[in-house]
Amino acid sequence: MRDLILTLSCTDRPGIVALVAGFLADRGFTIRDSQQFGDVDTGLFFMRVHAAREGALDLRTLREELLDTVAGPLNAEARLHDPSQPHRMLVMVSKQGHCLNDLLHRVRTGSMPASISAVVSNHESFRDLVEWHGIPYHHIPVSPDSKRSAEDELRKLVATYAVDTVVLARYMQILSDDLCRDLTGRAINIHHSLLPSFKGARPYNQAYARGVKVIGATAHYVTADLDEGPIIEQDFTRADHTMDASDLIAIGRDLEALALARAVTAHAEQRVLLNGSKTVVFR
Repeated sequence: MRDLILTLSCTDRPGIVALVAGFLADRGFTIRDSQQFGDVDTGLFFMRVHAAREGALDLRTLREELLDTVAGPLNAEARLHDPSQPHRMLVMVSKQGHCLNDLLHRVRTGSMPASISAVVSNHESFRDLVEWHGIPYHHIPVSPDSKRSAEDELRKLVATYAVDTVVLARYMQILSDDLCRDLTGRAINIHHSLLPSFKGARPYNQAYARGVKVIGATAHYVTADLDEGPIIEQDFTRADHTMDASDLIAIGRDLEALALARAVTAHAEQRVLLNGSKTVVFR
């Protein structure tokens, strides 16, 4: 059996599920799983279908037929994905390697449905680690004067490696508005969830000084609005008076790695659909 993932979003109306099911049935597919959601606030409908059939898949032909038969009549955004093809990631990192190391381990052990095509960093800190995994490491220094050329080099790497998604695994440089637009829906960032109260350097030390009772992490799509893109995944835990700043930092790093891994996995499995400033995340 060959598997297929179909995702769709459009204005809600009667008959959408029947039209999609008919499209798949007419081409010999059996539906293994189907999830859908109608947002009463926006009037939009979202759908993810996992289907399968015997024989080869001609994705190009199927995509053309999907456009003519389903997407066109519904004025929908509809896509087909082959889950047998690993999702290609380019990971970006600066000097904190906990999220990078977690992604490397998950990919290496097969617990994440993705591959890491390359790692890009504005420092040399993790070259040995990344190259030990057999993954190309690209050092692209960034300064105020070189920011544009650095982003142009990044664009070339995204094209060269035919990257599906860029993952900012604690990459501590702000992407330009133009690059954010170029990577809309294709770039995922992770940060602590102490914002907006504790900004800038040493946020966990600031939080400790205020005696916070909850710490967490947020994974979201990158947009030109810094750290305000559509949220994909969050995690948190309670803190108490027995924890010092170093405890909060250690716990926060674990939460960041876990939230990012969950977000990347959901994205790679085509379970995340954009809904304006929010997301629909099918389970």
